[in-house]
Amino acid sequence: MNILIFGPPGSGKSTHSRRITELYGLTYVSSGDMIRGEISRGSELGREMERYLAAGELIPDVVVNSLVISRLRRDRGNFILDGYPRTAEQVLALENYLYDHGISINVAMEIFISKEESVERISGRRICPGCGEVYHVKYRPPKVPGRCDVCGTELVQRSDDRPEVVKKRYDLYVKNMKPIITFYKKQGIYVRVDGHGGISEVWERIRPLLDYIHSQEVTRRGSGGAP
Repeated sequence: MNILIFGPPGSGKSTHSRRITELYGLTYVSSGDMIRGEISRGSELGREMERYLAAGELIPDVVVNSLVISRLRRDRGNFILDGYPRTAEQVLALENYLYDHGISINVAMEIFISKEESVERISGRRICPGCGEVYHVKYRPPKVPGRCDVCGTELVQRSDDRPEVVKKRYDLYVKNMKPIITFYKKQGIYVRVDGHGGISEVWERIRPLLDYIHSQEVTRRGSGGAP
């Protein structure tokens, strides 16, 4: 299976992507992880990307395309792409790569939540700069307010997690994804999943769909279909 998964900030797409990866044996490719990795290395490119994120803006397509397509070339097929593509230019880069390598996408799945839910989930997040542990002021508060349970370091809020930035990121997501969703609808592979509720509740909406697609793919390959 090859899967695209996307959703507004706080939709839980990365959490569910990792579960899907483990269950179906896929390669997990996250544009966000690659970007954060570059930022954590403190490279010039990373510092430039961090400025875009802090302002709630999208990183230039040429940078994101280079990161993602380079990774896909190393792990061809049977992947889940988390958070990519997000612009028409990124769709074009991905479609060109897929066409050149004879790869098809089985499902483009959007996990959707409201703007209010997005702001609550993201703006309440707190990060430990010492060990990387993640908390939430409402859903997973630390035992001692403002301090990491693991190492005792003072927790911080990422600059791109501020409410005003989250609202901007949400609006930008909705605006940019409209033509992309239309594109995948025309291909007949777009599915929208309600992302409200707990992780297990949302997972129960996702798994039957993927089980069906996976069984169809196994049947197709077993009958001599194209790889």
